[in-house]
Order: sequence, then C-alpha cells, then structure tokens
Amino acid sequence: MALINLKPAHAKALEEFAQAAPEVMADNALVDFDRSGSFFIVPFLGNEYRVYYPGGDIEYCAGTGEVKIDYKVAMLHYLTHCSSRMVENTRLSFKELPSGSIYIGPFTNRAIKPLVSIFADKTGKLVEAAEKLGGWKDDIGDVSVTVPVFPKIPITFVLWEGDDEFPPSGNVLFDASAPSHLHTEDYATLPGLALWEMKRIAQI
Repeated sequence: MALINLKPAHAKALEEFAQAAPEVMADNALVDFDRSGSFFIVPFLGNEYRVYYPGGDIEYCAGTGEVKIDYKVAMLHYLTHCSSRMVENTRLSFKELPSGSIYIGPFTNRAIKPLVSIFADKTGKLVEAAEKLGGWKDDIGDVSVTVPVFPKIPITFVLWEGDDEFPPSGNVLFDASAPSHLHTEDYATLPGLALWEMKRIAQI
C-alpha cells in the first residue's frame, strides 16, 4: 500500500481510537496503560512505543525520529480492534482468514514473494533476525520462525528450500485467533513490515 493511501486510513484509525475505552483496549491488547501520562506502551517489531490517548500521537520509548505512518496505522488498529480472545496456537493460512481470497494478490506480493526472495538462501539469517525480534524457531517446512509482531499477533514464516525439481517456496501463517483482533487487510500488510525489519536486522 502506497504511503499516500495510508493518510485516510490513519485519519479513520485516529477517530476510532479516540472513541474506545483505554482500559478495555489495554486489557484486550495485553499492553500497559499509564493513566497519569495517558499513554499505552506498545511493543511492536522489536521496539516499544508510547501511544497517547485520546489523540493517537505515537513516539519511540527509546530513541528519536518520526514513526512511519504504516507503523502508526498498525498500532492504532491493534489497540482499537483487539478482542479479549487469547492466542490459541493453532495456525491458519491467509486464505482461511475472512475474505482472504480478496487480498491474496497483495498478500502474496508483500509477504510470500519477499520472504522467498530475501531469505530462501539465507535461512540462518532469518532465524537470527526473528530471535532479535523476540521470535523463535518453529517446526514447519524446512525452516520456520514465529515472530510476535504484537502481543496477540504471532506470525509464522515458513520456507521450503527447494531442490533440482522445485524452486524454493514459502508461506506465512497466522494464529486461529487472528480474525478476532485485526481485519484481514491488516494481515495483508503486517508480514511485510516484519520481513523488512528482519531484512534490516540481517543486513541483507
């Protein structure tokens, strides 16, 4: 999604966020809410962010710099839409998410293709980068890792290394609870954000 298209999405996310109850959001999203400062502490892709309520301004807890708009939208959506349902440790493919077939093209371009092109021949770097984001090695495919993108949003990246007959391939899986926390459109973009962060960490 081009950044220019995120401006209306960001504006809508700010409006929805301001109308939600902060204590309920904190409980559902498994994040802390500082009542005196009126901000949430949100862990996201290896960093912690302050998300101020009700205005929705977002800043790094440590460090400086402008938070990217796609990160802002993701955090606001997570806080606003996350339900009380807990992680179930049963996985779904993207097509199994509500209306997943509608977004399968963007999802493939933003998640599957980059996963294979960046990490198919560098699986060790994938594992190392995932671990630096708080993730862990999993047991699907030839190599797989699960990254806790948000406290209730683990995403699993799977690679098959290929051979003389078949090229490398990949998949991205979500927890069965995923539809209760974010819209499918969010899941079309979140894996890409995680992949580019892992690419940066791996210095590829």
